[in-house]
Amino acid sequence: MSTRQRAPQGSKRAGSVQSPSQEEEVDSLPVKSSGLTSEWDYKLAIAVITALAFVTRFWGIGHPNEVVFDEVHFGKFASYYLERTYFFDVHPPFGKLLFALMGWFVGYDGHFHFENIGDSYITNNVPYVAFRALPALLGALTIPTVFLIMWESGYTLPACIVASGLVLFDNAHIGQTRLILLDATLVFAMSVSVLSYVRFYKLRHESFSRKWWKWLLLTGVALSCVISTKYVGVFTFFTIGSAVALDLWGLLDINRKEGTLTLPEFVMHFAARVFGLIIVPFFFYLFWFQVHFAILYRSGPGDDFMTPAFQETLSDNIMTASSVGIDYYDSIAIRHKETKTYLHSHPDRYPLRYDDGRVSSQGQQVTGYPFNDTNNHWQILPVHPYPNDDLQGHRVKSGDLIKLRHLVTDTYLLTHDVASPYYPTNQEFTTVGIEEANGNRFNDTTFEIKLENTKGKQDFKSMSGHFKLIHFPTRVAMWTHTTPLPDWAYKQAEINGNKNIQQSSNVWYVDEIPSIPEGSERLKREPRKVKHLSFLKKYFELQRAIFFHNNALTSSHPYASQPIQWPFLLRGVSFWTQNDTRRQIYFLGNPVGWWIASSLLAVFAGIVGADQLSQRRGVDSLDERTRSRFYNSTGFFFLTWAAHYLPFYLMGRQLFLHHYLPAHLASALVTGALLEFVFNLDPVALEENVDGKLAGKGVAGKKGGGPGTKRVVPEKDRAGKSGMLALWASAGVLMTLVVGGWWFFLPLTYGKPGLTVEEVVARKWLGYDLHFAK
Repeated sequence: MSTRQRAPQGSKRAGSVQSPSQEEEVDSLPVKSSGLTSEWDYKLAIAVITALAFVTRFWGIGHPNEVVFDEVHFGKFASYYLERTYFFDVHPPFGKLLFALMGWFVGYDGHFHFENIGDSYITNNVPYVAFRALPALLGALTIPTVFLIMWESGYTLPACIVASGLVLFDNAHIGQTRLILLDATLVFAMSVSVLSYVRFYKLRHESFSRKWWKWLLLTGVALSCVISTKYVGVFTFFTIGSAVALDLWGLLDINRKEGTLTLPEFVMHFAARVFGLIIVPFFFYLFWFQVHFAILYRSGPGDDFMTPAFQETLSDNIMTASSVGIDYYDSIAIRHKETKTYLHSHPDRYPLRYDDGRVSSQGQQVTGYPFNDTNNHWQILPVHPYPNDDLQGHRVKSGDLIKLRHLVTDTYLLTHDVASPYYPTNQEFTTVGIEEANGNRFNDTTFEIKLENTKGKQDFKSMSGHFKLIHFPTRVAMWTHTTPLPDWAYKQAEINGNKNIQQSSNVWYVDEIPSIPEGSERLKREPRKVKHLSFLKKYFELQRAIFFHNNALTSSHPYASQPIQWPFLLRGVSFWTQNDTRRQIYFLGNPVGWWIASSLLAVFAGIVGADQLSQRRGVDSLDERTRSRFYNSTGFFFLTWAAHYLPFYLMGRQLFLHHYLPAHLASALVTGALLEFVFNLDPVALEENVDGKLAGKGVAGKKGGGPGTKRVVPEKDRAGKSGMLALWASAGVLMTLVVGGWWFFLPLTYGKPGLTVEEVVARKWLGYDLHFAK
């Protein structure tokens, strides 16, 4: 590369870096002219690559004929759709609906619920190959999509082959797309989003034309499919949104080469992008939830995650069908909605001092117990007792002030300004005798029943009456969590007073009313009519539940990993094992391909840093056309990688290697683009060269082309000093290494053949926790 001194101030800099919307002599995403569409070598290459994609994804797809890893979840959800029974999942419905559609196509009735890893598909007559064929199809189609992204961006054939080949021969992409999992849908929709935006951006000279609208709307639909599969699809929105923001910023430039846009014209451009990339995707996203609710009209395993009002919209709902009104003086068992532990007490007392030195009240322990027991029974009493001859038939209502008497120990529930065992900021719960409860601790034993999602004085009912128990004087809510207390509390759950009364985990319900005798008129139930709840209310309730439970996925997992480990492929995930044959499926990428791609990401960052530093010192090491191509095209791919990778560092939930797959695809695009950059190949050029002189030829070599006209430049003419031979040679060496790595780890990806101890140990390159290593 030649090094030139910076142009004087006031003149046009050859080293200026343009935003994706600015066009001086070169486009940000190079335009493939109509002449390129006739290039037989590209067409032949994409045909071969597509055929290989189908072979690698579909070969031996029937093995193993058992439930593998997370197929227990997504196969189960497909069955629930086909049975029309309501379920809850932290992911949006689109990807799961596709599995259900595939099951419907083959006449499957959803009888098998994928309960355990290793359950036989053959014995249970499950069309599992049809289910697995869906992600295999989408995974296979992802490969030519990657090729098309590079081709449409104007890269040479070796660059296209390398980028698509890194995904084609990647063991992680293959392994994840051969099973009943969502990631094939996610990655395919993400790649189509990028391709559609590239096509849309290339039509910016034909604004508001039919093709322009088509690719804008296709970009929006693809984005909708990404976020409707998993919420990490928001990273793809950020990627495309960043490029669109730069594009709009360029349209505001009064010195645009194509001429200044008037404010109404700019508003039209802005409104069109908002409509195509925000409004259309959002309504498609809502549409899948409407389909979700319409299909799942029967009560099912997801009922417990929803409010009673939601559950009343489901037929055959056990909770609302068994709901009974609660009267004063009833004996009740109170259960926490999330942890399912009962409010419990026993004669044992809190220790004088806790392990951290804090002092307790030494009062009677109040804990959470997971099993039914008489120590879970509490009598609900009015603050002011009714006369002895008028104790029956007084219904408890929302907003009532009540007291809770523990029947076994004849003590009253109390909370006070003493720190709880685990939370110094939360209040301790204990009990006191009747004399104190009616004397100087009267207020401390007074609580308010506050029903959820209700207005006014509604009846308090068992099962359906989700409520918060609010301490009347201090306004704390009774709360529990999953960390068990020490041995002095028999490892039972802590109950304390939470000052954040709005927290959704403060919710309890009455599980049973043991004081009602069998045959009582109160137990007789009238036929219940299914109620209606508006779509938006159901949607927002489900969103709250999804995001709460998504953030709650913080427990440890033996195969969880951290984002810093993913680019270097430091560990994988064991999907399936078969002891008799020593076969296993271990989810792991192609180490050779991942390390090459990760290395070139670092190379890209280094080149950017060096170029910026050299420009600061008044030296232009890159010509304008190469720099614009490098920053705006390769930089767009790098942004795609960063947007799909870096946000995971901010997440506190469980993370696994498969979360890196979209970012890995983007790193493959960067690798192909950098390979071309290293050999100094010019992009598909404009007629006008860097100095503004006309080359004298029009499109596809025809004379008469004016300034700004595109022309096809053969690869050999675009090659720098290294030449096309060196480019093809480097691509060949790289792909040989990648194919070798793929082949070496192939038994772990396909689950066959079984490996000897020596063969397993030979594949523990970075200490991977493989089975049968001894």
